[in-house]
Amino acid sequence: METQALYDFAPIARLMLLGVVMALGPLAWVWVRNRHAPPAQRLRMLTLVTLFLTFDLVLFGAFTRLTDSGLGCPDWPGCYGSASPVGASSAIAAAQEAMPTGPVTFSKAWIEMIHRYLATAVGVLILVLASVSWVERRKLSVSYVWPLVTLIWVCLQGAFGALTVTMKLFPAIVTLHLLGGMALLALLRAQATGYALAAPGGPRPIPLHANTRLALGLVYGLLWIQIALGGWVSTNYAVLACSDFPMCQGSWWPDMDFQHGFSLWRELGQNRAGEAIAFPALTAIHYVHRLSAWVVFTALFWLVWRLWSVVALRPTARWLVGLALWQFASGLTNVVLDWPLLAAVGHTGGAAALVVVMTSAIFSTRTAHEPVDATAFTTSRPI
Repeated sequence: METQALYDFAPIARLMLLGVVMALGPLAWVWVRNRHAPPAQRLRMLTLVTLFLTFDLVLFGAFTRLTDSGLGCPDWPGCYGSASPVGASSAIAAAQEAMPTGPVTFSKAWIEMIHRYLATAVGVLILVLASVSWVERRKLSVSYVWPLVTLIWVCLQGAFGALTVTMKLFPAIVTLHLLGGMALLALLRAQATGYALAAPGGPRPIPLHANTRLALGLVYGLLWIQIALGGWVSTNYAVLACSDFPMCQGSWWPDMDFQHGFSLWRELGQNRAGEAIAFPALTAIHYVHRLSAWVVFTALFWLVWRLWSVVALRPTARWLVGLALWQFASGLTNVVLDWPLLAAVGHTGGAAALVVVMTSAIFSTRTAHEPVDATAFTTSRPI
């Protein structure tokens, strides 16, 4: 049987056209709802819509990975050189007949291509954001650099998406692809917050004591480390290495192989020597993520305690508590119920929501240069 080329750009024009068509709906909605609004308001609304769809894209990316659909189409950007699995039906049927439980089936091909369609639409929306920001740059009090950086970032994210397929789910690439999606959420949320703060009559930056701002930044950094560890667990399929809680394999310190578990540049399921990765290595991957989770939970609740004294940030504090509890419940469900799909996708969604909430908190606050009565500070509307 003829081997399919890893890169086949024949359907790229049709895929780009489909992305434009999918993006027209959100663009039309934003225009109709804000046609009389100033440019900054229209850009803010378009940024929020793009943020919402990017959040959906991150969730669907998790669904694609967790259903083993990442290689549902073994080439990029199309599927066996076609713009949809319909045009590739004969090739998919042959691959499915050869390996009925293999990586290529009709359902997996559709899941993979829907993920690519949604990613293309998000890319078109970000291109529009960058273009409008540049055209309207003299009318905006917010720098056009952020949208341009976001456009460059989404292009890099697309490249990592391609490598995810062509490098056969290489764990380091898949983990970086996940982190790239989270970073895209952070970039979009930062821009939406900036537009809100710059709007006439909009909310003001919330003054915080320098130590509280430092605490916010430290916990934000811990969150990113935890997401990277979680991505490493998922991409190495190490979730079920510990099937009990709070211990692992009946021990507080199970047999672990950190050297091979955290050897970053290796094939999926293999160590650097090309041999099958040993179970203690998977245990190390899982248990480090679990131990780190206790540190992050403690830091989150410490941060909530500090933020609670600021009236304007109490909604943020409530969100952090709720999302922390959600992450604990969904993570525990993954362990004790053998990694159910809904809980696994929900766990990724909780991490993405934490990124959005904490990014908003960082960009909507400032360090107070002189003492302020933070407990009395309120904001006029959400940002």
